[in-house]
Amino acid sequence: MQFIVLLGPKHSGKTSAGKELAAILSGGFVDLDNYITQRTGKSPRALYIEGPDVFKKAEAEALAVIFEPAMAQSASPLVIAAGGGLVDNPDALPLLKKNAAAISVFLDVSAQTAWERIRKAGELPPFLKTENPEETHRSLHERRAAAYRHLASLVIKADDKSSQEIAREIVDGLH
Repeated sequence: MQFIVLLGPKHSGKTSAGKELAAILSGGFVDLDNYITQRTGKSPRALYIEGPDVFKKAEAEALAVIFEPAMAQSASPLVIAAGGGLVDNPDALPLLKKNAAAISVFLDVSAQTAWERIRKAGELPPFLKTENPEETHRSLHERRAAAYRHLASLVIKADDKSSQEIAREIVDGLH
């Protein structure tokens, strides 16, 4: 099985493009945040409020289950929409790096686009509840974007593209 892991900041389009990509490839789709909720009975936000390490542990465990050999025996590709902070998870990131069947795709959106989408979505996530949330976001975004660019096999500029356009560009980039 081939794993296609979509990486990028919060609200970069990983889930919507991931569903489109899975449909094009006749494969499966997993939103890692939803999978964490199914496994733990708690949302990633609730786990993060309990403590960042609590969330990171749940994220790494969920990814490890997805990458188990039993899952890898399917012939169909599995598209995974990872959480925006996966690059900061010292337990999950090595799982991604060492999985030879995993192709990482970075959905690159500008810090401004990501910020506008986060604000439009409603309540700020706990890690942005600081004295200056926009500056916290921008700093985090820039650091993580550099790490994701370094990690990714494929980088897709995703600012002004539909989920269908992003999925098509990923397919083209994989061939």
